[in-house]
Amino acid sequence: MYPHITYPEALVVGLIQGVTELFPVSSLGHNVLIPALVGGRWARDLSVSAPESPYLAFIVGMHVATALAMIVYYWRDWLRIITGFLTSLAHVISPAPGTRRWEPQTADQKLAWMIILATIPVGIAGIALEHAFRVYFSKPVPTALFLALNGVVLLAGERVRRRRAGLDEQQALEERQLGERQAEERQLAAVGAPAGTPGRSAAQRALRQRDASLAARSDQRLTRLGWASAFGLGVMQIFALLPGISRDGIVMVSGMFRGLSMRDAARFSFLLSAPVILAAGVLKIPDLTGPLGNGVRGQVLAGSILSGVGAYLALRFFVRYISDPRRTLTPFALYCLAVGLGSAIYLGIG
Repeated sequence: MYPHITYPEALVVGLIQGVTELFPVSSLGHNVLIPALVGGRWARDLSVSAPESPYLAFIVGMHVATALAMIVYYWRDWLRIITGFLTSLAHVISPAPGTRRWEPQTADQKLAWMIILATIPVGIAGIALEHAFRVYFSKPVPTALFLALNGVVLLAGERVRRRRAGLDEQQALEERQLGERQAEERQLAAVGAPAGTPGRSAAQRALRQRDASLAARSDQRLTRLGWASAFGLGVMQIFALLPGISRDGIVMVSGMFRGLSMRDAARFSFLLSAPVILAAGVLKIPDLTGPLGNGVRGQVLAGSILSGVGAYLALRFFVRYISDPRRTLTPFALYCLAVGLGSAIYLGIG
Protein backbone atom coordinates (compact mmCIF):
# COMPACT_ATOMS: atom_id res chain seq x y z
CA MET A 1 0.00 0.00 0.00
CA TYR A 2 1.49 3.32 -1.08
CA PRO A 3 1.79 6.21 1.40
CA HIS A 4 -1.08 8.68 1.48
CA ILE A 5 1.19 11.56 0.43
CA THR A 6 4.01 11.13 -2.07
CA TYR A 7 7.29 13.02 -1.96
CA PRO A 8 6.55 15.01 -5.17
CA GLU A 9 3.23 16.08 -3.65
CA ALA A 10 4.96 17.02 -0.39
CA LEU A 11 7.69 19.05 -2.06
CA VAL A 12 5.40 20.97 -4.42
CA VAL A 13 2.74 21.75 -1.83
CA GLY A 14 5.34 22.53 0.84
CA LEU A 15 7.05 25.13 -1.30
CA ILE A 16 3.79 26.73 -2.41
CA GLN A 17 2.52 26.73 1.18
CA GLY A 18 5.59 28.57 2.44
CA VAL A 19 5.48 31.22 -0.26
CA THR A 20 1.74 31.86 -0.18
CA GLU A 21 1.62 32.03 3.63
CA LEU A 22 3.62 35.26 3.59
CA PHE A 23 2.00 36.81 0.54
CA PRO A 24 -1.58 38.07 1.01
CA VAL A 25 -3.03 35.29 -1.16
CA SER A 26 -4.09 32.59 1.37
CA SER A 27 -1.95 29.50 1.80
CA LEU A 28 -4.93 27.44 2.96
CA GLY A 29 -6.79 28.39 -0.19
CA HIS A 30 -3.91 27.09 -2.29
CA ASN A 31 -3.73 23.93 -0.17
CA VAL A 32 -7.34 23.22 -1.13
CA LEU A 33 -7.30 24.36 -4.76
CA ILE A 34 -4.03 22.88 -6.03
CA PRO A 35 -5.02 19.23 -5.41
CA ALA A 36 -8.47 19.85 -6.85
CA LEU A 37 -7.07 21.46 -9.99
CA VAL A 38 -4.47 18.74 -10.53
CA GLY A 39 -7.04 16.02 -9.87
CA GLY A 40 -6.42 12.29 -9.81
CA ARG A 41 -4.31 10.98 -6.98
CA TRP A 42 -3.54 14.50 -5.79
CA ALA A 43 -7.22 15.16 -5.16
CA ARG A 44 -7.48 11.90 -3.20
CA ASP A 45 -4.29 12.28 -1.18
CA LEU A 46 -4.52 16.00 -0.41
CA SER A 47 -8.05 16.57 0.82
CA VAL A 48 -8.38 18.98 3.75
CA SER A 49 -12.06 18.24 4.38
CA ALA A 50 -11.81 14.44 4.25
CA PRO A 51 -12.20 12.77 7.68
CA GLU A 52 -8.98 11.37 9.18
CA SER A 53 -6.96 12.82 6.33
CA PRO A 54 -3.15 12.57 6.66
CA TYR A 55 -3.04 15.85 4.77
CA LEU A 56 -3.99 17.55 8.03
CA ALA A 57 -0.87 16.20 9.71
CA PHE A 58 1.14 17.41 6.72
CA ILE A 59 -0.32 20.92 6.98
CA VAL A 60 0.55 20.99 10.69
CA GLY A 61 4.23 20.42 9.93
CA MET A 62 4.27 23.07 7.22
CA HIS A 63 2.63 25.67 9.47
CA VAL A 64 5.12 25.10 12.26
CA ALA A 65 7.97 25.52 9.75
CA THR A 66 6.41 28.70 8.40
CA ALA A 67 5.98 30.20 11.87
CA LEU A 68 9.58 29.39 12.75
CA ALA A 69 10.74 31.12 9.56
CA MET A 70 8.82 34.25 10.58
CA ILE A 71 10.31 34.18 14.06
CA VAL A 72 13.82 33.75 12.64
CA TYR A 73 13.33 36.70 10.27
CA TYR A 74 12.08 38.96 13.08
CA TRP A 75 14.26 37.45 15.82
CA ARG A 76 15.64 40.80 16.97
CA ASP A 77 12.12 42.23 17.18
CA TRP A 78 10.83 39.19 19.05
CA LEU A 79 13.75 39.47 21.47
CA ARG A 80 12.71 43.05 22.24
CA ILE A 81 9.02 42.15 22.50
CA ILE A 82 9.60 39.17 24.79
CA THR A 83 11.94 41.25 26.93
CA GLY A 84 9.25 43.92 27.10
CA PHE A 85 6.71 41.33 28.19
CA LEU A 86 8.99 40.01 30.95
CA THR A 87 9.87 43.49 32.21
CA SER A 88 6.16 44.38 32.27
CA LEU A 89 5.57 41.39 34.55
CA ALA A 90 8.38 42.61 36.76
CA HIS A 91 6.70 46.02 36.86
CA VAL A 92 3.47 44.40 38.03
CA ILE A 93 5.34 42.75 40.90
CA SER A 94 7.35 45.82 41.79
CA PRO A 95 6.03 49.00 40.10
CA ALA A 96 8.12 52.11 39.84
CA PRO A 97 7.07 55.00 42.10
CA GLY A 98 4.18 56.99 40.66
CA THR A 99 3.18 54.36 38.05
CA ARG A 100 0.27 51.93 37.84
CA ARG A 101 0.90 48.20 38.07
CA TRP A 102 -1.20 47.32 35.03
CA GLU A 103 0.09 50.05 32.72
CA PRO A 104 2.92 49.16 30.27
CA GLN A 105 5.80 51.60 30.57
CA THR A 106 7.52 51.23 27.18
CA ALA A 107 6.54 50.66 23.54
CA ASP A 108 7.96 47.12 23.67
CA GLN A 109 5.88 46.29 26.73
CA LYS A 110 2.70 47.68 25.20
CA LEU A 111 3.27 45.97 21.86
CA ALA A 112 3.78 42.65 23.64
CA TRP A 113 0.41 42.97 25.40
CA MET A 114 -1.29 44.21 22.24
CA ILE A 115 -0.15 41.03 20.44
CA ILE A 116 -1.43 38.89 23.31
CA LEU A 117 -4.77 40.72 23.33
CA ALA A 118 -5.14 40.44 19.55
CA THR A 119 -4.36 36.72 19.65
CA ILE A 120 -7.15 35.85 22.10
CA PRO A 121 -10.18 36.11 19.76
CA VAL A 122 -8.72 34.05 16.92
CA GLY A 123 -7.41 31.51 19.42
CA ILE A 124 -10.88 30.97 20.87
CA ALA A 125 -12.52 30.95 17.44
CA GLY A 126 -9.93 28.53 16.08
CA ILE A 127 -10.57 26.02 18.84
CA ALA A 128 -14.35 26.37 18.55
CA LEU A 129 -14.82 26.69 14.79
CA GLU A 130 -11.80 25.20 12.99
CA HIS A 131 -13.39 21.78 12.48
CA ALA A 132 -16.69 23.20 11.22
CA PHE A 133 -14.96 25.67 8.89
CA ARG A 134 -12.71 22.93 7.50
CA VAL A 135 -15.50 20.41 6.95
CA TYR A 136 -18.12 22.76 5.51
CA PHE A 137 -16.11 25.44 3.73
CA SER A 138 -12.89 23.69 2.64
CA LYS A 139 -14.38 22.55 -0.64
CA PRO A 140 -12.77 23.59 -3.92
CA VAL A 141 -15.52 25.83 -5.33
CA PRO A 142 -16.28 27.75 -2.10
CA THR A 143 -12.55 28.13 -1.56
CA ALA A 144 -12.12 29.58 -5.05
CA LEU A 145 -14.89 32.10 -4.37
CA PHE A 146 -13.34 33.08 -1.04
CA LEU A 147 -10.02 33.60 -2.83
CA ALA A 148 -11.74 35.94 -5.29
CA LEU A 149 -13.31 37.76 -2.33
CA ASN A 150 -9.81 38.11 -0.88
CA GLY A 151 -8.85 39.90 -4.10
CA VAL A 152 -11.71 42.35 -3.55
CA VAL A 153 -10.48 42.98 0.01
CA LEU A 154 -6.99 43.75 -1.30
CA LEU A 155 -8.41 46.16 -3.89
CA ALA A 156 -10.27 47.95 -1.10
CA GLY A 157 -7.01 48.21 0.80
CA GLU A 158 -5.29 49.59 -2.28
CA ARG A 159 -7.93 52.34 -2.55
CA VAL A 160 -7.25 53.30 1.06
CA ARG A 161 -3.51 53.29 0.44
CA ARG A 162 -3.90 55.64 -2.51
CA ARG A 163 -6.09 58.03 -0.54
CA ARG A 164 -3.40 58.12 2.15
CA ALA A 165 -0.46 58.29 -0.24
CA GLY A 166 0.89 61.41 1.49
CA LEU A 167 2.81 59.99 4.44
CA ASP A 168 3.55 62.21 7.43
CA GLU A 169 7.00 63.70 7.81
CA GLN A 170 8.31 60.95 10.09
CA GLN A 171 7.16 58.17 7.77
CA ALA A 172 8.66 59.92 4.74
CA LEU A 173 11.96 60.30 6.57
CA GLU A 174 12.05 56.58 7.30
CA GLU A 175 11.37 55.81 3.64
CA ARG A 176 14.40 57.91 2.69
CA GLN A 177 16.50 56.18 5.33
CA LEU A 178 15.51 52.81 3.94
CA GLY A 179 16.52 53.93 0.46
CA GLU A 180 19.90 55.02 1.81
CA ARG A 181 20.36 51.62 3.48
CA GLN A 182 19.66 49.81 0.23
CA ALA A 183 22.08 52.08 -1.61
CA GLU A 184 24.79 51.34 0.97
CA GLU A 185 24.17 47.61 0.60
CA ARG A 186 24.61 47.87 -3.16
CA GLN A 187 27.79 49.92 -2.68
CA LEU A 188 29.22 47.32 -0.30
CA ALA A 189 28.43 44.57 -2.76
CA ALA A 190 30.08 46.52 -5.58
CA VAL A 191 33.22 47.23 -3.60
CA GLY A 192 33.42 43.57 -2.62
CA ALA A 193 35.37 44.17 0.56
CA PRO A 194 36.34 40.90 2.19
CA ALA A 195 34.12 39.83 5.03
CA GLY A 196 35.58 40.66 8.41
CA THR A 197 37.51 43.77 7.32
CA PRO A 198 37.10 46.74 9.70
CA GLY A 199 35.38 48.96 7.14
CA ARG A 200 32.88 46.34 6.10
CA SER A 201 32.14 45.26 9.68
CA ALA A 202 31.51 48.84 10.76
CA ALA A 203 29.20 49.42 7.79
CA GLN A 204 27.28 46.26 8.55
CA ARG A 205 26.86 47.30 12.19
CA ALA A 206 25.60 50.68 11.04
CA LEU A 207 23.03 49.01 8.77
CA ARG A 208 21.82 46.75 11.57
CA GLN A 209 21.50 49.70 13.92
CA ARG A 210 19.52 51.61 11.31
CA ASP A 211 17.21 48.66 10.76
CA ALA A 212 16.68 48.36 14.52
CA SER A 213 15.91 52.07 14.74
CA LEU A 214 13.36 51.86 11.92
CA ALA A 215 11.72 48.84 13.56
CA ALA A 216 11.54 50.60 16.93
CA ARG A 217 9.92 53.66 15.35
CA SER A 218 7.42 51.46 13.57
CA ASP A 219 6.54 49.75 16.86
CA GLN A 220 6.00 53.13 18.50
CA ARG A 221 3.49 54.01 15.79
CA LEU A 222 1.80 50.62 16.20
CA THR A 223 1.32 51.15 19.92
CA ARG A 224 -0.58 54.35 19.15
CA LEU A 225 -3.32 52.17 17.67
CA GLY A 226 -4.68 51.56 21.14
CA TRP A 227 -6.07 48.47 22.80
CA ALA A 228 -9.45 48.48 21.05
CA SER A 229 -7.93 48.67 17.58
CA ALA A 230 -5.43 45.93 18.38
CA PHE A 231 -8.26 43.70 19.57
CA GLY A 232 -10.24 44.52 16.42
CA LEU A 233 -7.33 43.56 14.18
CA GLY A 234 -7.08 40.31 16.08
CA VAL A 235 -10.76 39.63 15.46
CA MET A 236 -10.18 40.07 11.73
CA GLN A 237 -7.89 37.03 11.79
CA ILE A 238 -10.97 34.87 12.39
CA PHE A 239 -11.99 35.37 8.77
CA ALA A 240 -8.76 33.64 7.73
CA LEU A 241 -10.26 30.39 9.01
CA LEU A 242 -12.14 30.49 5.72
CA PRO A 243 -9.91 28.93 3.04
CA GLY A 244 -9.11 31.58 0.46
CA ILE A 245 -9.07 34.52 2.89
CA SER A 246 -5.51 35.59 3.69
CA ARG A 247 -4.73 36.22 7.35
CA ASP A 248 -1.99 38.71 6.55
CA GLY A 249 -4.02 40.32 3.80
CA ILE A 250 -7.14 40.99 5.84
CA VAL A 251 -5.20 42.21 8.88
CA MET A 252 -3.04 44.43 6.69
CA VAL A 253 -6.03 46.01 4.97
CA SER A 254 -7.87 46.44 8.27
CA GLY A 255 -4.80 48.16 9.71
CA MET A 256 -4.70 50.52 6.74
CA PHE A 257 -8.35 51.38 7.34
CA ARG A 258 -7.33 52.27 10.90
CA GLY A 259 -4.72 54.73 9.67
CA LEU A 260 -1.56 52.63 9.42
CA SER A 261 0.74 52.79 6.44
CA MET A 262 0.96 49.64 4.36
CA ARG A 263 4.39 48.85 5.78
CA ASP A 264 3.33 49.28 9.42
CA ALA A 265 0.12 47.34 8.82
CA ALA A 266 2.08 44.48 7.26
CA ARG A 267 4.56 44.47 10.13
CA PHE A 268 1.79 44.19 12.73
CA SER A 269 0.15 41.48 10.65
CA PHE A 270 3.35 39.40 10.56
CA LEU A 271 3.96 39.87 14.27
CA LEU A 272 0.40 38.70 14.96
CA SER A 273 0.61 35.76 12.57
CA ALA A 274 3.68 34.03 13.97
CA PRO A 275 2.32 33.10 17.43
CA VAL A 276 -1.10 32.16 16.03
CA ILE A 277 0.31 29.88 13.33
CA LEU A 278 2.85 28.36 15.71
CA ALA A 279 0.24 27.73 18.42
CA ALA A 280 -2.18 26.17 15.93
CA GLY A 281 0.58 23.88 14.70
CA VAL A 282 1.73 22.89 18.18
CA LEU A 283 -1.83 22.08 19.27
CA LYS A 284 -2.16 19.68 16.34
CA ILE A 285 1.22 18.00 16.70
CA PRO A 286 -0.54 14.95 18.23
CA ASP A 287 -2.09 14.45 14.78
CA LEU A 288 1.41 14.23 13.34
CA THR A 289 2.76 11.91 16.03
CA GLY A 290 -0.41 9.81 16.12
CA PRO A 291 -2.01 7.48 13.58
CA LEU A 292 -2.60 10.26 11.04
CA GLY A 293 1.15 10.70 10.71
CA ASN A 294 1.86 7.06 9.96
CA GLY A 295 3.55 6.65 6.58
CA VAL A 296 3.87 10.38 5.90
CA ARG A 297 6.37 11.69 8.46
CA GLY A 298 9.27 11.67 5.97
CA GLN A 299 7.12 13.56 3.48
CA VAL A 300 6.12 16.01 6.23
CA LEU A 301 9.77 16.69 7.03
CA ALA A 302 10.68 17.24 3.37
CA GLY A 303 7.70 19.49 2.73
CA SER A 304 8.24 21.44 5.95
CA ILE A 305 11.87 22.20 5.09
CA LEU A 306 10.84 23.64 1.74
CA SER A 307 7.94 25.44 3.40
CA GLY A 308 10.23 27.10 5.94
CA VAL A 309 12.81 28.16 3.35
CA GLY A 310 10.09 29.42 0.99
CA ALA A 311 8.41 31.37 3.79
CA TYR A 312 11.65 33.07 4.84
CA LEU A 313 12.51 34.11 1.28
CA ALA A 314 8.94 35.23 0.57
CA LEU A 315 8.84 37.33 3.73
CA ARG A 316 12.18 38.91 2.89
CA PHE A 317 10.96 39.75 -0.61
CA PHE A 318 7.57 41.06 0.51
CA VAL A 319 9.01 43.33 3.22
CA ARG A 320 11.33 44.88 0.65
CA TYR A 321 8.49 45.10 -1.85
CA ILE A 322 6.19 47.11 0.40
CA SER A 323 9.08 49.28 1.61
CA ASP A 324 8.95 51.04 -1.75
CA PRO A 325 6.03 53.54 -1.58
CA ARG A 326 5.42 53.02 -5.30
CA ARG A 327 4.51 49.37 -4.77
CA THR A 328 0.84 48.41 -4.57
CA LEU A 329 -1.39 45.53 -3.56
CA THR A 330 -2.96 45.45 -7.01
CA PRO A 331 -0.87 42.55 -8.43
CA PHE A 332 -1.88 40.32 -5.51
CA ALA A 333 -5.50 41.39 -5.81
CA LEU A 334 -5.63 40.64 -9.52
CA TYR A 335 -3.95 37.29 -8.94
CA CYS A 336 -6.58 36.31 -6.35
CA LEU A 337 -9.43 37.41 -8.61
CA ALA A 338 -8.05 35.61 -11.65
CA VAL A 339 -7.18 32.35 -9.87
CA GLY A 340 -10.29 32.41 -7.71
CA LEU A 341 -12.83 33.08 -10.43
CA GLY A 342 -10.99 30.93 -12.96
CA SER A 343 -10.85 27.99 -10.54
CA ALA A 344 -14.50 28.39 -9.58
CA ILE A 345 -15.53 28.28 -13.25
CA TYR A 346 -13.23 25.38 -14.11
CA LEU A 347 -14.14 23.27 -11.08
CA GLY A 348 -17.83 24.18 -11.31
CA ILE A 349 -18.05 23.10 -14.93
CA GLY A 350 -15.96 20.00 -14.32
